[in-house]
Amino acid sequence: MNNVASILRKKNLSVCSAEPETPVIDALKLMAEKNIGSLLILENGEYRGIITERDYARKVILMGKTSSDTKVGEIMGSDLPHLKPADSIEHCMALMSEKHIRYMPVFDGGKLVGVISMSDVVGAIIHQQKETISQLKEYIHS
Repeated sequence: MNNVASILRKKNLSVCSAEPETPVIDALKLMAEKNIGSLLILENGEYRGIITERDYARKVILMGKTSSDTKVGEIMGSDLPHLKPADSIEHCMALMSEKHIRYMPVFDGGKLVGVISMSDVVGAIIHQQKETISQLKEYIHS
């Protein structure tokens, strides 16, 4: 079955995070070091939101703020919809497209278990389509 859980199984499940009081510059350095486009914001181990490169561009640079004086808690997205491992990849794609978001947290029974990116979803859909094409070719040639 192609669902969010299948994407998470293929990903590194270690989640990169920062506290809300972390300066944006430190969060950006961590994102660059890990080659990721988003960072979860956790407070005492509890999910509070996500900061993305887009948040930085729109809420720091364009607003004339500085990366060293601005805290990630001031610019993080905190009203994102949550996914569950059982959610379908198609549901995930529709939600991300409708809400114009690139990263979504995944919760299992209220516990944060990972983050799904638009790239993850597109990759899963492409993989699914390749499998379908392969099966159709086998069927035609048998």
